[in-house]
Amino acid sequence: MSQHEIAMLIVQEGESPKSQWPLYKKSLVLGREADCDIQINERQISRQHAEINLTLEGYTIRDMGSKNGTFLNGEILSTEPRLLRNGDEIGIALSGKLTFVEDNATAPISLEPNKPSLKMDILAKRVWVQDKEISPPLSLAQYTLLELLYQHAGNVISRETMVAAVWPHEDPGGVSEQAIDALARRLRERIAEIDPDNKYVETVRGHGFRLNLVDK
Repeated sequence: MSQHEIAMLIVQEGESPKSQWPLYKKSLVLGREADCDIQINERQISRQHAEINLTLEGYTIRDMGSKNGTFLNGEILSTEPRLLRNGDEIGIALSGKLTFVEDNATAPISLEPNKPSLKMDILAKRVWVQDKEISPPLSLAQYTLLELLYQHAGNVISRETMVAAVWPHEDPGGVSEQAIDALARRLRERIAEIDPDNKYVETVRGHGFRLNLVDK
């Protein structure tokens, strides 16, 4: 490997004290803890989540028994090491995303993070889809559901969690499945008024709902 350059990870998504993490050691731990070699400070990420090692073949990555998984180009990893290639995308749980750049890479890699087509201003309670604001505004129930899904984008939110957020003063047993499905359907319809080609609010049968943020 080059003696003048060093491989690194580029942070695309996730709260991190650095945007680039040089792989300066033969073994590095990636996780939420401040003393990890590579820190992504998100609650879904385990304290010690994944490990990167330098071998004779190149850099490898393995999961360290994390709660929410490590992904390589969308494929979930086990504790067995997998070889990294230039430009590989590493997913840490569903809240961290990094790009691996080899030490001798010559091909350019886009380091611009993907921009979601749905954006929210939580403080102002405003929502944009494809850079167009939803107007008239969502109902309180629709907005509350969308904010819940947005804050956990990519993760499945159970119906019980949804009921607790949208109808906090109701007996959970008194909120019907029909009412839950109707609210999700109406939210989809409002989003589809602007972007009918993408499915943002997805029903995960038997589990709940998930928000898919579509890349532009």
